Amino acid sequence: MYDYTAGKVDWMAAGLPTEGAVAGRPSAASVARRNVPTCYPTESLPIVRKRVRSAGWDVCVVINEERIVMGLLRAEQLDREGNLTAESAMRPGPSTFRPHVPIEEMATYMVTHKLPNAPVTTSAGELIGLLVREDAERAAQGARADTIRSPRRT
Repeated sequence: MYDYTAGKVDWMAAGLPTEGAVAGRPSAASVARRNVPTCYPTESLPIVRKRVRSAGWDVCVVINEERIVMGLLRAEQLDREGNLTAESAMRPGPSTFRPHVPIEEMATYMVTHKLPNAPVTTSAGELIGLLVREDAERAAQGARADTIRSPRRT
């Protein structure tokens, strides 16, 4: 028998508040947009597309009833023709990122891998928000500037 006790990384991965040196630093969760379009796998793609576009987005996160990320509909998938469901058009199992990842690391990863956006989830896969690359780059640039202005003392 093994009794698991959640540790600090689990705490941070859940997006809960922290203390110490990293407490005030921007993270994936602090920069991610929370009010992103979502849909269920069974929804009609034409209806989802209309809702997403009218909200000014070109991406939709496909979730289940518990807000677990199931897939992603980017512009290419949203533009598919026919009366498809979100599930049949989505990119299943997209890469997701934990809320505690430093924004500088996220910005570098997103640029290197040409990701326009990335879902931020809890360790259980529950959607927290969507990190947009431009937001990540801007926040990372600000974080670097803050570090230069006030270096850590040893």
